[in-house]
Amino acid sequence: MYILGIESSCDETAAAVVTENKEILSNVVYSQIQQHKPFGGVVPEIAARAHLEKIDVVVEKAIHDANIDIHDISAIASTCGPGLIGGVVVGATFGKALAMSLDIPFIAVNHIQAHALSARLTDDLPFPYLLFLASGGHCQICIVRDVDDFEVIGRTIDDSIGESFDKVSKLLGYGYPGGAIIEKNAQLGNAEHFTLPRPLCAKSSLDFSFSGLKTAVLVASQKCNTDQDKLDLCASFQSAVTDVVEYKIKHALKRCKDINLSGVVMGGGVAANSSIRKRLENLCQKYNTKFFAPPVKYCTDNGAMIAWLGVEKYQKKQFSDLGFKPTPRWELGGKFQQ
Repeated sequence: MYILGIESSCDETAAAVVTENKEILSNVVYSQIQQHKPFGGVVPEIAARAHLEKIDVVVEKAIHDANIDIHDISAIASTCGPGLIGGVVVGATFGKALAMSLDIPFIAVNHIQAHALSARLTDDLPFPYLLFLASGGHCQICIVRDVDDFEVIGRTIDDSIGESFDKVSKLLGYGYPGGAIIEKNAQLGNAEHFTLPRPLCAKSSLDFSFSGLKTAVLVASQKCNTDQDKLDLCASFQSAVTDVVEYKIKHALKRCKDINLSGVVMGGGVAANSSIRKRLENLCQKYNTKFFAPPVKYCTDNGAMIAWLGVEKYQKKQFSDLGFKPTPRWELGGKFQQ
């Protein structure tokens, strides 16, 4: 079985071919970072136009790199939401048209669900497991019991972690993309220099809030007189975020003590942050629980995770009608409403 996955929800045009045996035969990603950098963030119209210009080239290369014929493909899985609707429409329309021309099944994929299950592609990970999903637009804790069975037990009540990293980076004049920049600068700073809040860590709530932390960074930034001060603020901010994540996952594990979890999974673009990964890995060791996180290249948006969810759905014969409409909003675990 060869599943072609197409991803176009934000600022990467990606395609990959994956088999039911977890073989990643190709994984092509075209990044738009340089196009959005001058604006300090993703510009939807520019993103949609770039997807339209590159999607055929990216898909063609993914099939070529997989060393298969296009007629060998068993099904096509495309992101149909959530995301920037212009880009989502490009990928979904291309996938549906190709599936129709080849007379093979089309599988509509929830982009966030693909992140949530990507660790099953790269590791031997049975259900159920505890998931910490963090990206530019999402931040939640879930119990994942099956491919389509998610119980959300914690979520952000305002900003996501990835969004907070981007906004702090912009505030300090570092630009976009913020996650990688803040992480790099934090390694050169003193995390004890600035005292920042750890929001919602005074009780056992599993929800997140980062708006107050961002405001605290804004206030602290007014005291930055040197470049080193700014590096210290990066380190202090990342330390605060990491403390919050550790606190929430610790309490989530306590809440799930009666569930036979296979482990804790960190997924989404923020899973590329080595500081947060290491802290959660150490926490899991203390609780005698396995920790899983995809390799960094499969944490950020990619076609392999879309193709793998396509595999999971293909095996359950969960195919989609070609009339399936892309959407900018699609809750994890929620039923899609046409």
